[in-house]
Amino acid sequence: MNFLAHAWLAKAGNDDFLYGNLIADGVKGRDLSAWPHDVSAGIRYHRHVDALVDAHPQVKQARRRAPSQQRRYAGIALDLVWDHFLARDKVGLPAHAELIQRCYQLFDTRSAPDRLADMVPVLVDQDWLSAYANFDFTCRAIVGIGQRLSGPNHLARLTPWLHDDYAGLERDFDIMWPELVSRLGITSPLEQP
Repeated sequence: MNFLAHAWLAKAGNDDFLYGNLIADGVKGRDLSAWPHDVSAGIRYHRHVDALVDAHPQVKQARRRAPSQQRRYAGIALDLVWDHFLARDKVGLPAHAELIQRCYQLFDTRSAPDRLADMVPVLVDQDWLSAYANFDFTCRAIVGIGQRLSGPNHLARLTPWLHDDYAGLERDFDIMWPELVSRLGITSPLEQP
């Protein structure tokens, strides 16, 4: 899961909890005592969601379909692909636009951890959370992440597979997402992503 999916799964929480979910990938280590209680709870929730997603049979199946030489990087690409399907399916819903604006307001009023500090202003300025609805944009974002990693851009090498396996990945998401929502106990219609 990437920013958008984590936001949907945490949207029923207060702003500190949502913020913790949004910045969790930029926070290292287990000691979260420097963060306010609800922010650290959001970071822990984000990590719990990531563990559930990584262990999900559909995600494991999708990773096995990835080209073998890039398979270890497939999880990064899939996190953004899941955001694509969520953004694509939620476009036009008032709750979706409101959630995106809430996330951007949090990013505007609170600093991101160092690991995310350069990226977050660009994310907000270019409206990435809405742009994920466009699959070509999502693939460009995946390539961009790969450029920030050392060595060859293995993520860029995954994009032909993502295009070729789009229907299969969509089926994986359509199974994984409702099961994840159920497993997390999100049952209220107001909380339903």
